[in-house]
Amino acid sequence: MIDGTCDPRFAPVREAFADNFAHRDERGAAVCVTVGGRVVADLWGGRAAEGRPWEPDTLVNVFSIGKGLTALVTARLMDDGRLDADAPVARYWPEFEKAGKEGVTVGHLLSHQAGLPALRRRMPPGAMLDRSVMTAALAEQEPWWPPGTAHGYHVNTFGFLVGEVVHRATGRTVGELLREEVARPLDADVHIGLPASEHRRVAEFAWHEAPPEDDLSASMDEERLMEYNAYFNPGGLSGMGVINTAAWREAEIPSTNAHATARGVARVYSALAAGGALGGVRVVGADALAAATTEQSSGRDRVLHRPSRFGLGFQLTQPERPLGPDPRAFGHFGAGGSLGFCDPGAGVAFGYVMNEMGPRWQNPRNRALVDAVYASL
Repeated sequence: MIDGTCDPRFAPVREAFADNFAHRDERGAAVCVTVGGRVVADLWGGRAAEGRPWEPDTLVNVFSIGKGLTALVTARLMDDGRLDADAPVARYWPEFEKAGKEGVTVGHLLSHQAGLPALRRRMPPGAMLDRSVMTAALAEQEPWWPPGTAHGYHVNTFGFLVGEVVHRATGRTVGELLREEVARPLDADVHIGLPASEHRRVAEFAWHEAPPEDDLSASMDEERLMEYNAYFNPGGLSGMGVINTAAWREAEIPSTNAHATARGVARVYSALAAGGALGGVRVVGADALAAATTEQSSGRDRVLHRPSRFGLGFQLTQPERPLGPDPRAFGHFGAGGSLGFCDPGAGVAFGYVMNEMGPRWQNPRNRALVDAVYASL
């Protein structure tokens, strides 16, 4: 059963959402779409957990949607002079300046050009739950390629790297800044580091794979090792096997463990679609947002082995995985299909969240919903 509201003009969105349950193995999900700041579709359905239906305020792990939220936080810091994308990372994080990383800039981290998509040294189980352990290891790590010469998706290290720069520059974490300077002023239900008091609202995530039981890295060449470790060093780094635990939900892993509602994601992107402000609340200046959404890296990705395209933290639309027809569209996909983005030209903002792992690349569920939005305009 599909609940919620939908403007009759956007009936194709409701139909595509229902089809996801009927034909595309959706388990539980929500989608929210705004145009010009007005909600035109706010739908939810399915199961949050066994015996528990999805509700309008159901939270769920949204994976790399958190990278887009982190990009907004950093753009805000750049807007008011607390952070400089062109500055060397070592200006804020002196321990980082070693092992060939002296020339790495904040912009390199944000655009996946730093050469640090993975840790080479094997990390102990659960290390991803301790920010200080992960950032100390990254400070010692030698880049996998000369920084600035290529780009490769920093799947899970992105949040630790950018997050440590943010913490050193401001004394606060990405999750704290998101809560205090973005989510609370906008009344947007988005979180990085979820308080225990909110766990009752979280959907159980159905992920039918388990992390590798053994360390398989000894038999791998350099490229394969880099890719393997990006996802599985330590084993639960991507959330596999631990995603439904309280420890995972409460930790701050900005790349990977953001929790949000579809409404919350859409509300953030409604502000960004309008140039950085919504309802009298400005979360980022237009110039800083323009800089954050200007292409910094594109082409074949060293980690994903397919094309990718980034600004300063935001994913930018690309022909292989478009965010609608506007070349200025930006946002971020999350593993398994979740998506938050905006199209400034059309004034569209979009949030889609779900709890059944699907294809990470060219996901048919989010693609059907996005296509339905544009068919309705």
